[in-house]
Amino acid sequence: MTHDPLSRPPVHALLSDGTTVCIRPARPGDHVQLQGLYEEMSGDNLRLRFFAASRRSATMASDRACAPPRPGYRALLAESKDHVIGLAEYEVGDGAKSAEISIAVADGLHHRGVGTLLVEHLVSAARADGITTFTADALSENHEVLQLFADLGLRTTRRFEGPEVRCTIELDEDDAYLSAVEARGRAADVASLEPLLRPDAIAVVGAGRRPGSVGRALLHHLHAGGFTRRLFAVNPRATSILGVPSYPSVSALPKVPDLAILAVPAAALPATAEECGKAGVGALVVVSAGLDSQQAEALMGACRTYGMRLVGPNCLGISNTDPALSLDATFAADHPRPGTAGVAVQSGGVGIALLDGLSRLGIGVSAFASLGDKYDVSGNDMLQWWESDDRTELALLHLESFGNPRAFSRTARRVTRRMPVLTVDAGRTVEGRRAAAAHTAAAATPTMTRQALFTQAGITATRSVGELLEAAALLHSQPLPAGTRVAIVTNAGGAGVLAADACAEAGLSLPPLTPSVAESLDAALPAIATMGNPVDVTSAVTEEQLGDCVDQLMRHPGVDAVLLALVPTAVAAATGDDLVRALTSGPAHRALPVAVVNLAQDLPVRLLPATEGGAIPSYAEPGAAARALAHGARRAAWLSRAVGTVPELEQIDTAQARAVAKTYLAAHPDGGWLDPRACAELLSCYGIPQLPWSWAETEDDAVVAAERLRGPDGRVVMKAHWPGQLHKSEQHAVHLDLDGEDQVRSAFGDFETRFAGLMTGVVVQPLAARGTELFAGVVQDEVFGPLVLFGLGGTATEVLADHAARLAPLTDLDVHDLITAPRCAPLLFGAGGSGPVDLESLEQLLLRLSRMAGDLPQLAEADFNPVLATPDAVSVLDARVRLLPRGAQHPYLRRLR
Repeated sequence: MTHDPLSRPPVHALLSDGTTVCIRPARPGDHVQLQGLYEEMSGDNLRLRFFAASRRSATMASDRACAPPRPGYRALLAESKDHVIGLAEYEVGDGAKSAEISIAVADGLHHRGVGTLLVEHLVSAARADGITTFTADALSENHEVLQLFADLGLRTTRRFEGPEVRCTIELDEDDAYLSAVEARGRAADVASLEPLLRPDAIAVVGAGRRPGSVGRALLHHLHAGGFTRRLFAVNPRATSILGVPSYPSVSALPKVPDLAILAVPAAALPATAEECGKAGVGALVVVSAGLDSQQAEALMGACRTYGMRLVGPNCLGISNTDPALSLDATFAADHPRPGTAGVAVQSGGVGIALLDGLSRLGIGVSAFASLGDKYDVSGNDMLQWWESDDRTELALLHLESFGNPRAFSRTARRVTRRMPVLTVDAGRTVEGRRAAAAHTAAAATPTMTRQALFTQAGITATRSVGELLEAAALLHSQPLPAGTRVAIVTNAGGAGVLAADACAEAGLSLPPLTPSVAESLDAALPAIATMGNPVDVTSAVTEEQLGDCVDQLMRHPGVDAVLLALVPTAVAAATGDDLVRALTSGPAHRALPVAVVNLAQDLPVRLLPATEGGAIPSYAEPGAAARALAHGARRAAWLSRAVGTVPELEQIDTAQARAVAKTYLAAHPDGGWLDPRACAELLSCYGIPQLPWSWAETEDDAVVAAERLRGPDGRVVMKAHWPGQLHKSEQHAVHLDLDGEDQVRSAFGDFETRFAGLMTGVVVQPLAARGTELFAGVVQDEVFGPLVLFGLGGTATEVLADHAARLAPLTDLDVHDLITAPRCAPLLFGAGGSGPVDLESLEQLLLRLSRMAGDLPQLAEADFNPVLATPDAVSVLDARVRLLPRGAQHPYLRRLR
């Protein structure tokens, strides 16, 4: 059990009303404040807390919380603006796995979530200390605390004993608890963003009198954009700027602004933020750049002390196009068009491009945030805002970094079921794409990790801003394709060929038309038309005929989408036919999605308004249309899948696994690679099957081991081992096909000679049967958490890098995706006539590897290569595990960065 409560660092978190508090351990110097907390309580509240209105009990409670640290006791405080407003504590009782909990909240601050937030953090601390159960006694009339326990999301039982209630709370972190924490966090987060995105008053600090300053541009945008509420400038040298009243300081304003936009030099930011906080400002947008570490720390310190949310620094600004507000606090060239797309970016340039593109398309923007250096407000915050604002139908993100990707993933999985969430996979590098081979950590490229996050969360990931807008146009205007089957219609054979190539490259299929559909189309189209797929209607097609053709394809049971590849022709011009009008003269929302490719179009993508409402996306080149349809098909497939579950596993000994890690790190404080014996013990804690083996440190021991482990053909394998070893094959530290005592002795002698002073022993194994060699591994990313990798193994893994990856914990669906994603997947299902491998055992191996990574934060990486898969079994032939001295992470604990 951890006996250093004061080592837990202070964190800031949000109450249910969006205000910020600091959660930290109680210290001896807090005694006066804690005593004051109790002294200010009413007699009724004291009685509910101590079962008697006793001031002496309050003094004893303050003494206990502020005593020097001791084993089995923790006390956490909630502090607002340096004032203690709540206390939660636990003390271990007779059993080391159970602790008694108590809570106190300042009078006047009930129903704001102070107690609940403290208990969540106390639960996290208790789990780290190995505690599995909380108990608490309460008076039966203490409805508030009983409701608090009931609403936690943890399994709680009550036992009534006269006027008292004995509550028992199980501390298992299951999905019900995470969902409850998530719901509370979402409500608090949205409330905290109200001053930022729905302010009643705004002050622009640093608005200059002369044209050219960023502050003046922001003030102009707000004023010219018609901000409907109070607007002020702060400039000590002016009384009015651009017709907006100006005041010398924030404290001199006639009304405290909810939002202050700071466009002042970096050196002035800390003092300006402090002034804003003291005045009661609720949020800051900092467009200034170039802060050094001290200025950044002071800025964040002011925001946390006074509970201000912060966008930036180094950002373009924010916008909320709600007509009741008309807030445009950016210095983009034009005002964004009101609409339904939420946009959050880190790059200001990307933000301007997206604002312009969405406005041009007619989709428009609901709320926009340029996050800049992202000190505080993040993409996760904005997703939750859009989820609740009743205006946003499409979310677009351009994030260069993730502060808490596991929390982001959980939020995105929920939001993506309500609206499309699109992103640009930014930060792809040559290193990230390079085939990595050395070991699991090298195989886990940044690109692979991000893609795993996006795939599991259902996020539509694109490779460029242009592709993002292309996909947004289709997802905004068309129904989702139920599958990947596309019918192409073209009035020019060459355009049809280009469209067919583009569809194939995007992973779409072109099914042949059924005889009945082909016959019906043949009767409706020009005589020279061809009825394949693509359907070549030729340049002789009329507007009416093209419309009829599309309508018939809409009823084709084997088609999921229709793509029209059109070119302008002299024939259509001479007859007055407008082929595009054949699509837009009716309803835009047909039974199937429709996309147009107009090779003569000047813009990459447009939305063509339909006469009966809605729009149809039109693309300048076939690849764009095909990619957009493919994104739509993937989204439809993700939405149609059941929500995966993390299966329960048998024969798991987490306690012993943690003991193995603790023992190793006690002997190796800097961490390192486990030796084969410790590695095998760790794998056995999770029921991970291993090929039989034996450890030998002498030649005679190796001979004895070989005799005992001979395979069916009498042959064995010998592998040399030494601490930190990575590449056995490259270092020629493996002898295969050893037959008989002489060969075993010779192999051992060879190792002793070549690895003298290095080798600590050898591993002897039977020669494995023939099968498919696979690779399975996990790497603990400090930001993303455990990432499980799977693919082709053996020496081929170093050349082909045929790997797939998913973030842990793996669900049943994640495991299925891992097994089917690599290029080698057909081999596992019997391609080549060898029959399928034992897929159930393979799934179990990956699930158990995922569980091991989740249980052990010290597990830096594990590398199983090769894993031998046969029709009858799956076994790990070689395993390496590296541990580092890391503490448990709590990615879902409510806290601000």
